[in-house]
Amino acid sequence: MRKIAGVYKNAYSGFSTSTWWLCFVMFVNRCGTMVVPFMTLYLTQYHHYSISKAGIVMAIFGAGAVCGGFLGGRLTDKFGFYTIQLVALTGGGIMFITLGYANSFPLICILTFFLSLINDSFRPANATAIAHYSTEDNRVRAYSLNRLATNLGWAFGGALGGFVASKNYHLLFWIDGITNILAAILLRIILKPAPKKTKEQKQEQKNNPPHRSPYKDGAYITFILLTTVFAYSFFQLFTTIPVFFKKELHLPETYIGAIMALNGILIVAFEMVTVFKIEGRRKNLVFVFYGTLLMGLSYVVFNIVPGELSLALLSTIIVTVAEILTLPFMNSFWISRSGEHNRGQYAGLYTVAWSIAQIAGPATGTLLVDAYGFRILWWTIGVFSLLTAVGYRLLSVYVDKE
Repeated sequence: MRKIAGVYKNAYSGFSTSTWWLCFVMFVNRCGTMVVPFMTLYLTQYHHYSISKAGIVMAIFGAGAVCGGFLGGRLTDKFGFYTIQLVALTGGGIMFITLGYANSFPLICILTFFLSLINDSFRPANATAIAHYSTEDNRVRAYSLNRLATNLGWAFGGALGGFVASKNYHLLFWIDGITNILAAILLRIILKPAPKKTKEQKQEQKNNPPHRSPYKDGAYITFILLTTVFAYSFFQLFTTIPVFFKKELHLPETYIGAIMALNGILIVAFEMVTVFKIEGRRKNLVFVFYGTLLMGLSYVVFNIVPGELSLALLSTIIVTVAEILTLPFMNSFWISRSGEHNRGQYAGLYTVAWSIAQIAGPATGTLLVDAYGFRILWWTIGVFSLLTAVGYRLLSVYVDKE
């Protein structure tokens, strides 16, 4: 028991105070994450839109996220990660509350786009901040710590969100908005802006490798394309999966929220110590390869394993292991190819990959369900995941030869 405690202690040691504060801000923000995971149910159950219409709204959310990723990355390199995080959190909070009052489909679509644009400009700024406050020795764990804070908040928000959704969908928007604004206030109080670099320091950074643009980095562009396909599968968790649990597995909203919370709880319990134990034993993309295979399996089990609640739990456990093996090491890969002067753009392009998937995932996923049913969608994702995993493995071999 003492040995296990020591492993956990070592896994959480060595971080700067600023890293811990940044993660605390993220935790507060994610405690209110209720709108996105329940958006499909909100549109289909509360507004009585079809699942395909709900998919359109989620695709528009993804389109806003693409723009937010590009914009946030460039603005982060220009104005700094601190300012962009403050603006994104405050503006996103206001937009969440506003969206809750929209009753017409066109207005919901418009507000969803601008909410996502503002909200997702936060991502590249936050990723750049994590890199700034961490060291090379603990950077992968720093991203895992940030994900831990995200998922701890997600676990709380998901469980509470399921309860709130069963009573009053409108409250979801208020809670999400208020926690965004509260996170911005905390960021302003407990973290000071990073000191601005002189012109000489900026020029020195540009003269030191890696100086390439992310848009001219062939291996990184390939990585982004593969990550987009991976994220396509991942985002079904927030769109088609809740509807599948409700319609096909006949689970109530409270159970759906609890299952979403379980994902966060498992990540909180095991991700940091797992990353601590396996980091450095394989190349980053090798871990991503195995995680991508498991991501596909987490959907395919719906077609080959019987059950309702037990099946939902099995899929959640598999997808949690997949997350642990992919997301921290994806972050480690992109950060290794960037420099301080262009880190925002690398982070922005990584955000864009996930945002494009946020468009394609809901749009095509819901259309496939409408036309052919869930079974075809799960097989499709399984094939995509297999091909993507092979792509990551080949890219790993190529990067080793660079």
